[in-house]
Amino acid sequence: MQLLAKHPKNRLNRRGAITILSAVLCMVLLGMVAFAVDIGYVLSSKEEIQRTADAAALAAAWEFADRINDGYSSADAQCYARNEGCTYANSNQVGNLGLTLDTNNSNSANGDMVFGYINDFSNPNAPFDTTSFNRFNAVKVKVRRDETLNGSLPLFFARVFGVNKQSVFAEATAALARDVNGFEIPSDGSWLDILPIALDYDTWVDWKAGTYGTDSYTYNKESGVVSGGGDGKLEVNLYPIGNGSPGNRGMVDIGSSNNSTNDIARQILHGISPDDLAHHGGKLEFDSSGKLYLNGDTGISAGVKDELASIIGDPRIIPIFEEVNGPGNNAIYTIVAWQGIRIVDVKLTGPMSKKHVTIQMAPAVGRGVIPATTVGGSSYVFSPVILIE
Repeated sequence: MQLLAKHPKNRLNRRGAITILSAVLCMVLLGMVAFAVDIGYVLSSKEEIQRTADAAALAAAWEFADRINDGYSSADAQCYARNEGCTYANSNQVGNLGLTLDTNNSNSANGDMVFGYINDFSNPNAPFDTTSFNRFNAVKVKVRRDETLNGSLPLFFARVFGVNKQSVFAEATAALARDVNGFEIPSDGSWLDILPIALDYDTWVDWKAGTYGTDSYTYNKESGVVSGGGDGKLEVNLYPIGNGSPGNRGMVDIGSSNNSTNDIARQILHGISPDDLAHHGGKLEFDSSGKLYLNGDTGISAGVKDELASIIGDPRIIPIFEEVNGPGNNAIYTIVAWQGIRIVDVKLTGPMSKKHVTIQMAPAVGRGVIPATTVGGSSYVFSPVILIE
């Protein structure tokens, strides 16, 4: 009877223990759910802040390139680029907040937005040089939510355990090649906007120095239209002298050495194809001496006048030759540089003295760019901006 009397009490004790255990388990489960919710929120915010860093770096790099192309100094181009990066950071929310960037106007190497020069995009350990102002080709951006900028992420359920906030940050580096060693078949198989007509080195040097050329045409960037009247940018005539002598300008064979007028017309309109590049081993690149040899013809056929006229105002890249050996279609051109240009006028009929293919310097973004580690092999030729880190 005594054992039977104790049995209900034992049952009550067990019920109490179960109740307590259940309460503990509920608290543990609630804690796990709380942490799961907050961890998910933090991870989601980290993805958002990385996208924001990527967008800000790309926007800043493109703006920097555009301003450099328009003739702005490196310092002024950076100013516009920093503002553009800030605009993109603010328009990409992280945890429902558009972020502010520290623009780092002094370009301190430890700042949140730093412009510099990288000589090898494929090397993650390549130095980031902040002293070569005129060669800057990259921007590093750090975006953060912490106690010093934008405020740390506020947590929700984790506050029960005394964890109120979480700092998050992300970094990205965007870059473009400004020194070009050559071109290869782009990974997407697209064609290259290289015009197969070469300009001589001496004219090129004087043209760049502003001591040779005329200013008779204006290009409107917004409309893409060329009209008469000067715009402060010198033009030169790409048309050959016409005597067939060594040193003369003319067309180069990119592709088969037996390029027909139809081949040249296609390249003028649509660019250099992967099949064309395959004839050169898949790339057009300077050798260790900074030279590239191409067959050519010291003349420009009137049969491509319509094609040349149809691309007036469009950016193209032309080769610059140091010397040419051999007459007519047996000419061998020694290419030493690349120049971004746009055609502003064409006339290939009538007297020889009236024929011309008039060009201005113009920024040309080329796919398949092979970056150079030295200066001087290109002018106004750039790769697209890419994320390298």
